[in-house]
Amino acid sequence: MKIAISYPSIDTSKGVPLLSQNRQFQYFNNPTYIYPVVPAYAATMLKEAGYKVAWLDAIAERWQLSKYLEELERSQADILAIESKTPTIKPFWKIIDDLKKFFPKLKIVLMGDHVTAMPLESMENSKVDFVLTGGDFDFALLNLVNFLSKKVKYLEPGVYYRDKKGKILDSGHFKLDHTLKNLPLIDRELTRWWLYAYANGNFKYTPGTYTMIGRDCWWRRPSSEGGHGCTFCSWTSTFPTWRVGTPKMLLKEVKNCLKLGIREIFDDTGTFPIGPWLKEFCEGMIDKGYHKKIKIGCNMRANGIKDQSTYDLMGKAGFRFILYGLESASQNTLDRLNKGTIPADMVTGAKMASKARLEPHVTCMVGYPWESKEEAETTVARTKELFNKGWINTLQATIVIPYPGTALFRECEKNKWLKTRDWNRYDMREPIMKSPIPDAEIMELTQKIYTSFLTPRYILRKLSSIRSMDDVNYYIFRGGKYIWGHLKDFAKSQLLKKSHPTLTPSLN
Repeated sequence: MKIAISYPSIDTSKGVPLLSQNRQFQYFNNPTYIYPVVPAYAATMLKEAGYKVAWLDAIAERWQLSKYLEELERSQADILAIESKTPTIKPFWKIIDDLKKFFPKLKIVLMGDHVTAMPLESMENSKVDFVLTGGDFDFALLNLVNFLSKKVKYLEPGVYYRDKKGKILDSGHFKLDHTLKNLPLIDRELTRWWLYAYANGNFKYTPGTYTMIGRDCWWRRPSSEGGHGCTFCSWTSTFPTWRVGTPKMLLKEVKNCLKLGIREIFDDTGTFPIGPWLKEFCEGMIDKGYHKKIKIGCNMRANGIKDQSTYDLMGKAGFRFILYGLESASQNTLDRLNKGTIPADMVTGAKMASKARLEPHVTCMVGYPWESKEEAETTVARTKELFNKGWINTLQATIVIPYPGTALFRECEKNKWLKTRDWNRYDMREPIMKSPIPDAEIMELTQKIYTSFLTPRYILRKLSSIRSMDDVNYYIFRGGKYIWGHLKDFAKSQLLKKSHPTLTPSLN
């Protein structure tokens, strides 16, 4: 049996769809590609089980639809597995139906956070054969393939399918009872790691790649709208429980990446493990000498690490890039997002990290239904302060989008905040929730956050810190290109395009 793991081509004028390994979907004017870790595990596990596997990421390959069809035909796949998110689900329904005309015997599987939240929707609106729910679609896909090839008789919970008469059935609610200690070393050659190694703003040193040692975030406080953790995060529905592999597993991934010539790794666990786990990993990096050969980045809560000595150990162990979810400088907004932080935490955390010579990055959002323009401006002021003091190095600004399955989406439905349920428009090119701030001003606020680094002290500090061509490329050439692309992503002209759906031509 042959399996293709795939991201089909999407023909659109909106830009490159940032679909893989991403909690917050966005079309980027400046192409960015992120290595999809869970699908990569799926491909590796299937290969190790004796199946032939094709990796067909038409987005990262920059294939036109005709080229994608040629490659799919060449793969001779029996099963095609596709990861989707909310803004791509409708185009993928059409692609699936068209693919069925060309390859009538092909079994097609959908997986990801949107179909986890709304599995019946895709079964009813397309000719998809299977929907896998839950975030462990690496384990789930292997089980499904084993079931179809009659290697096992047991179909795991979380699978939606049709019987011989076309009736939609399911195997029950998914369970995340897989131990991550059973995961293999990712086969990065099979999954064409180099496609994602350069066009990514998180990497100062290229080529770079991603790992994901945990699923997903150890911040598990229940929210008032149901679920655990931050109310806006789309992975709270796919990973409702926290699990993590061992430090030795991640060290093995680092060793493998070094063999491939990789110079920087970003671990995309929702929040990187702390405490004894982090200490063991850092000491392992130092003992093996990896800290001299590769840089590490990770996600971290602003109040996750309480002491300077831990940040200092991370700096010594080769950590460089540390990403914090600032989200907002308004305490009211942080509370409503179930963030579990106060605005001062961001200052304290970033200050300690920068003192350890790490390079903090923050993510911010605007467009909350309850946030006034004055409150949103406090976020702009905070990012300016952090840049000016030298406590953050880079940032990302976005419009908050309430994805199905999240506590924020449920809150929107209850309070009638949603402007539309047209999933094509949940692509961050416009505000989807009602807000006291006009749409055009929300776009302006996003751009203001992006340009908040433009202070003489910050620019002078960065110019004086340049020591190598990596610095020149990162801060001047690539950095400028990415900032310009993000300003275009949130230009007010995008609002004029909101009536234009994502274009997906017929394959006929």
